[in-house]
Amino acid sequence: MSAACPDRRTILDMATKKKTVSPFRTSAADRRRHEKIALELTSLPTAAGREHRVQAYLDRWLAKRSRSLEWTRDADGNLLVTRRARTKRRRVPPLLITAHLDHPAFVVSAMDDPRHLTAEFRGGVHDPYFENARVEFFDANDVAVRGRVTELQGPDETCPFKTVTVRLDRRHPDLEVGDVGRWAFPGARIAGRGSARTLQTDACDDLAAAAAALCAFDRIRTRRGQEHIGLLFTVAEEVGFVGAIGAATNGLVPKHARLVCLENSRSFPESPIHGGPIMRVGDRISVFSPSLTNAISDLMRTHAATHRDFRWQRKLMAGGACEATAFSALGFESTCLCLPLGNYHNMRDIDEVVAGHCPARVGPETIGLDDYHGLVEMLEVLAAGLPERPPSKDPFQARLRDLRRKHQRVLRG
Repeated sequence: MSAACPDRRTILDMATKKKTVSPFRTSAADRRRHEKIALELTSLPTAAGREHRVQAYLDRWLAKRSRSLEWTRDADGNLLVTRRARTKRRRVPPLLITAHLDHPAFVVSAMDDPRHLTAEFRGGVHDPYFENARVEFFDANDVAVRGRVTELQGPDETCPFKTVTVRLDRRHPDLEVGDVGRWAFPGARIAGRGSARTLQTDACDDLAAAAAALCAFDRIRTRRGQEHIGLLFTVAEEVGFVGAIGAATNGLVPKHARLVCLENSRSFPESPIHGGPIMRVGDRISVFSPSLTNAISDLMRTHAATHRDFRWQRKLMAGGACEATAFSALGFESTCLCLPLGNYHNMRDIDEVVAGHCPARVGPETIGLDDYHGLVEMLEVLAAGLPERPPSKDPFQARLRDLRRKHQRVLRG
């Protein structure tokens, strides 16, 4: 059971005090448990439209908390989790912590014979990375067989995705159309020591963020005043926000909800791994809802100013696109928190490969475990400190008007 957390007033009042240890800091036992969840989730094979293994993990997690939580899954497979109401709920806009459950991966489209298959690749990876790459496919019983890509074809009128031909290392008659494949790696592991520890695994994007959401919500769900906080897990993000668009338009997400979308976004020198979780203000397509983004940013500045162990970053992160763009475009107030990611979409040395300076090799995705724990803390801070309702007036507008009143005399020379 987590300790009582401060309310918004307490968080803001802390800005005038000396730095202290964060009241949201987790114990060593909590951190070990959170890392175990990250290892488990990011090791699961998943692909757009084939997220059933991750869904089953969430179902087991929910079953253990059925007395305090309720949930709904729509026809697409998107999952909305809220706290079970013990009394009549006030009409407070829900604040939904959101993550997607798929990762760029292969889906079997034809079994040519017991040693050869054709698969479509659902997600974005550059062509050179497919050449002679080692892959593994999982049957319905989670028995894996490895193989090698022997041919790559681009999208055409029959399939909107790249397709590959794979020669398997051995006969595997139980593989079927619809089974999931991925790049073949040694297995998820934690590497390094101290603050330099990293998680190196099959699919940080976006399962590490989903793990952080579960860990933070497990603490948030017991706290008074945070009953409006919920979870939203979406599907098929890697092929164009397909699940999020459905959730936004089919009634699953209430129209007055605010969404904090979680992501893993490609790290750059100016947004380093171990630099802290990131308040992402936009992506390569658009910027996110300014009022929600700025409110969370202000909260994090205050928290960082008063708690010596908390680090965070505020960045655009234009290396990919985020569901916050889709939700914003469809009329919701939404923004994004993300983890800086190494080997984005399992592509090593992306810029050098694109420039032709080195051969293409796939590799495990990597995040800093300090960033991961920081994201859990970030979610707890915003759950406790963000006002239940958006302000009727933007406080920054008042600051601008005050600036004009204070300094407009310069206009007279």
